[in-house]
Amino acid sequence: MTQHRPALNRAVLVFASAALLFIAGCHKKPAQASAPPPPPPPPAAKPTVTFSADPSTIDKGQSAKLNWTTTDAANVSISPEVGAVTPQGSTTVTPADSTTYTMTATGPGGSSEATARINVNAPAPPPAPKVAGWRELFTAEVRDAYFDYDKADIRADAQQALQKTAEFLKKYPEARVVVEGHCDERGSTEYNLALGDRRANAVKQYLVNLGIPAANINTVSYGKEKPFCMESSEACWQQNRRGHFIPAN
Repeated sequence: MTQHRPALNRAVLVFASAALLFIAGCHKKPAQASAPPPPPPPPAAKPTVTFSADPSTIDKGQSAKLNWTTTDAANVSISPEVGAVTPQGSTTVTPADSTTYTMTATGPGGSSEATARINVNAPAPPPAPKVAGWRELFTAEVRDAYFDYDKADIRADAQQALQKTAEFLKKYPEARVVVEGHCDERGSTEYNLALGDRRANAVKQYLVNLGIPAANINTVSYGKEKPFCMESSEACWQQNRRGHFIPAN
């Protein structure tokens, strides 16, 4: 029995050491786990833009209004010409021609664009100037020939008048005219019809001598039947003694 004691003592000592180690391990404070890092901040929102023109079509010289709203924008601008603007607002523009306006909004989240077009109606071109024909110029350019009492001779002032008339007829060779022979109220109807005929033919012949084709000139006599002046005076009678021109139909 004495022989087995050292071995028993060793066994007790080993058991006691293990028990102490177990007890010590049970009372050891556990290590604390480290806190997780905070989540990253959400990305900044990209700006939004609402942009319009009112009205979208105008006549040249008129104005239109640009309207806009933005979100998450730090800087807002409109091109062309307008430049920097507030994040929300409106402005009036008067484009000379059809124009597309571009709004750009920038912020921490990036940039966005929107466009608004204003169409400008150009004024209708003016009508082409009307080229006056010979009929429109007839009254201003053609001169009558006046006569002395009971005469059918082309006097000096009548020659000058007929030269002006000839110039006009040469400029417009397509013109066709009628020479009316007129007389004052003195004398019989038959006599004045014959006198008016001589006067109309004297005017025609003078123009033919100046180079106007005879086919372009017709004659008619009204004698005293169509007076230009109704008074019984020399001044009035002189107005009625004439070779008068009208355009031919």
